Amino acid sequence: MPNRRDPFKEIEELFEQLNSGFAEMSHEFEAGGAGGGIHVDVADAGDELVVTADVPGFDSEDIDVSVSDRQLRIAAERSTETESEDDDTHYYRRERSERAISRTVSLPTDVDEHEAAASYENGVLTVELPKADGDGGIDIEVN
Repeated sequence: MPNRRDPFKEIEELFEQLNSGFAEMSHEFEAGGAGGGIHVDVADAGDELVVTADVPGFDSEDIDVSVSDRQLRIAAERSTETESEDDDTHYYRRERSERAISRTVSLPTDVDEHEAAASYENGVLTVELPKADGDGGIDIEVN
């Protein structure tokens, strides 16, 4: 009977598949929503933090960036209104009317909020946040 099925092994494999699926969904929700969030990279560039975020489909004036208490908030909102001369226009599907996304990122260190700078090019937002003076803590000598 070498080809005998092991139902417990099959159940265990099923649970592993479900668990990995839930982990992927959890990661998407943490990123700001399934498929529609703002994905970010936070890099330590020595004396500053550089946050790079994908925000395609928006103009720079549609994007709001704020930083306070080691929290960086990126929000983008746009609405596309279609002006039509005639009222006879009938839409079978209209999905391009309004879009809003946001993301709050916890920063690993204090930053100088007043010296922060942001640029936006080709759907990529780059935020440069100089580290605040004195946030490095103190050195402890090991005896």
